Amino acid sequence: MNILPLRPEHWPAVRAIYEEGIATRNATFETSVPTWRAWNASHLAFARLVAQDGDEVLGWAALSRVSDRCAYAGVAEVSVYVKASVQGKGIGSTLLASLVGESEANGIWTLTAGIFPENISSIRLHEKAGFRVVGVRERIGKLNGRWRDVLLFERRSRIVGAAGE
Repeated sequence: MNILPLRPEHWPAVRAIYEEGIATRNATFETSVPTWRAWNASHLAFARLVAQDGDEVLGWAALSRVSDRCAYAGVAEVSVYVKASVQGKGIGSTLLASLVGESEANGIWTLTAGIFPENISSIRLHEKAGFRVVGVRERIGKLNGRWRDVLLFERRSRIVGAAGE
């Protein structure tokens, strides 16, 4: 398996993996995959990754801005999705570790994630990567007519924006 930059030609496979995540109803509030143009515009230009084995894309990870305010320039939200048929094989961990490295190389000091409490595998993945729960957004939104909570996770870089800087 190789971790490679996500390119436009990966989009069909990335879209299919994203659709699998949406179908679980435990990965995102999204109910449909956006177009490549919309997805591309909503994610940072760096730290877009795919896990690939041969020609097969096994998963993807990317960052999106949390705010346009300059004080939050070093804060980004993570997205990590792994193809259902290969989950539990360390692909998500490898993607997230690579995403952390890419984020720090590009000046990101805090990574955030919003995870449904029911998504135990995502919670464990993020905790393993050094994320911690910083809060709960209770009944923050509805998905399919049902109010959902979101756990807020954060990971502070020990390299970028470190204490004493």
